[in-house]
Amino acid sequence: MELFKIVWRDYRWPFVAVVALSMASAGLGIGVIAFINQRMLDALAEPWRVLPLFLGLIGLLLAITLASQLALTTLGHHFVYRLRGQLIKRILDTDIERVERLGSARLLASLATDVRYITVAFVRLPELVQGGVLTLGAAFYLAWLSPAMLGVTALWVVVTILVGVRLVARVYRHMARLRDIEDSLYADYQSVIEGRKELALNRDRAEWLYRDVYTPDALAYRHHIIRGDTFHLSAVNWFNIMMLGAIGVVFFLANGLGWASPQVATTFSLTLLFLRAPLIQAVGAFPPLINARVAFDKLNELALAEHRHDFGRSAASSDWQVLALEGVTYRYPDEQARQGFAIGPLDLTLRRGETVFLIGGNGSGKSTLARLLTGLYRPRSGRIRVDGTPLEGEAWSTYRQRFSAIYTDFHLFDRLMGPACEAPDPALVDDWLAALGMQDKLDFDGDRVASVNLSQGQRKRLAMLLALAEQRDLLLLDEWAADQDPQFRRVFYRQLLPRLRALGKTLVVISHDDHYFDQADRLLEMRQGSLHELTGEARKAASRDAVAQIGRQEPV
Repeated sequence: MELFKIVWRDYRWPFVAVVALSMASAGLGIGVIAFINQRMLDALAEPWRVLPLFLGLIGLLLAITLASQLALTTLGHHFVYRLRGQLIKRILDTDIERVERLGSARLLASLATDVRYITVAFVRLPELVQGGVLTLGAAFYLAWLSPAMLGVTALWVVVTILVGVRLVARVYRHMARLRDIEDSLYADYQSVIEGRKELALNRDRAEWLYRDVYTPDALAYRHHIIRGDTFHLSAVNWFNIMMLGAIGVVFFLANGLGWASPQVATTFSLTLLFLRAPLIQAVGAFPPLINARVAFDKLNELALAEHRHDFGRSAASSDWQVLALEGVTYRYPDEQARQGFAIGPLDLTLRRGETVFLIGGNGSGKSTLARLLTGLYRPRSGRIRVDGTPLEGEAWSTYRQRFSAIYTDFHLFDRLMGPACEAPDPALVDDWLAALGMQDKLDFDGDRVASVNLSQGQRKRLAMLLALAEQRDLLLLDEWAADQDPQFRRVFYRQLLPRLRALGKTLVVISHDDHYFDQADRLLEMRQGSLHELTGEARKAASRDAVAQIGRQEPV
């Protein structure tokens, strides 16, 4: 099982030490039963001498058993902490294309549900280890008392275990199906939360989402969880009752067939009663272990990047002069093996300090080009070169460190960060707070932005402040001005862009604001996946009416 393999690989000697404690606990437990058999089943000649010894053994058993369980539980929590951290790091290291294809609902389900399943399994692992070690220790002791009776009892217990394993296998099948349904439920939750405004306006859609999407998933979840619990409870009760039956078999063999003395039969019964709780707990630990197996399968299906400790933060050189895309093509992968949307081949040369505007209709490929240019997507063919050197291997990570970007679907972080994780330049922050008109809109707790209640346009201004604090050479702005009021839109194009240019920034601005195309050194247009540079009369026409020109494009 994956859980045990990882524990053995990464925590071998701590785990061996814990198993040794469990064996000591099991041996002491059998010793207590042997003490009762030898010193307390007959009339006590010196009761006040026997009692302290018995209480001492009980106290020692309690201490060692608790120590072994706490040690294994602590080891389990260390393991889960490491597993969760590795999963987060693997997501951070995975190509954005793979992360987008997986979707946030599936990743959140793994981070929440799969990690929780593995956590519960590791916490229940002590019960399985304790039950197994105690059973082996008890078997050796009972074999010493009566091999014949142990043989019959062992046969009874083996049949019990085989039937129980069949029941537990049914639990696994339902739990595996249950985990797939949880992915769908997370997607349903995401639709309810993220689409709350639209659902509030359209109650027909809300009813459809609840009745035709969520309810079938919830009913399927209920069906499989009930079936899984049914087989789990059946397995637990089967073990419970069959262990009681084993005690009856022992007394039948001893008193009915004369295989052993009543004292030996009583010791057998005490031992079976002693094992009953650990065995039932061990059986009860199987469903969490089954869930953990399903969780590991789901994590493996994510096909995330291999875990590594470093973050690949090698500083990008700031003395570059030319960035070039040569014959670059990109096609979106399609899970149904159909032809996904494609762009290219694209050729683009970007020189240091330029301000380039990119226009194009919806679906023309502007955002895809932006992701290719910033290194988030890797070309299916063609090359990206920096000063003539093609990007290969680890150079991609370094290349991405040249850019700050604000995409249309940006995430707004709440902490200002300067180069190399250092504190941002206070003078730069104050200067741009004033330029962005945000000095009275934000509260700061050190470098952290606190207590913000901002419109979408103000959120973009804050995103601009965060991007500028990073002090990167290249800045990409995807429809940044679209949510600004007309007055601040003019400020952006007429005042902020020249200031950014004066700072030496290389700017790539995706825009439809034809009134401000004069601010661009170059004007590029994406049209049905192809890139064209507009010059001369074509640029003048675009500047007169970009929206009309975009409207004349054929739909993709």
